[in-house]
Amino acid sequence: MSEITVRALTENDWETYREVRLAALKESPEAFVASLDDEEQFDEQTWRDRMNRSQRLLAEVEGGRVGVASIGAFEGGDEPGAAGQLFGLWVTPDWRGKSVAAELVRQAAKHARSQGLDLLYYWVGTENGRAVAFASSFGFRPTDERREVRVKNDFDGDQEVAMVLPLGKDRR
Repeated sequence: MSEITVRALTENDWETYREVRLAALKESPEAFVASLDDEEQFDEQTWRDRMNRSQRLLAEVEGGRVGVASIGAFEGGDEPGAAGQLFGLWVTPDWRGKSVAAELVRQAAKHARSQGLDLLYYWVGTENGRAVAFASSFGFRPTDERREVRVKNDFDGDQEVAMVLPLGKDRR
């Protein structure tokens, strides 16, 4: 199996992020709050601004772009410590089930820890057993925080739960 690499994108990589983000919105519109039609209209400055608001991680295999995830600020939470959140996780259909999402989550946690964060949050649908199990496999645990799902689909249910991953020094 080919090696999966994950790299942090910079503002100058805005076109790369745009390409992958639009592919994600086209392929999995039910997974995102944003719409393809809206984001296709964004100008260069909007994309550059987005790059500076959150850290974007790109997964590649042999130079091909196979997945993306973002790490941004997390507002709220009952847990003590500096917190960020993982969001916008997407993997191309051909690479699902081949550890791309897992590598993105591992690298997101590593990046968050290197930025001085103590906690990493990840919102998942309360009825999406597969997503809850995936997050749990990395040590994310459910919190009491819930919110109405922002995108209705057939697998998340009506609510999302904030799952939290402590980023202690002993984690790999």
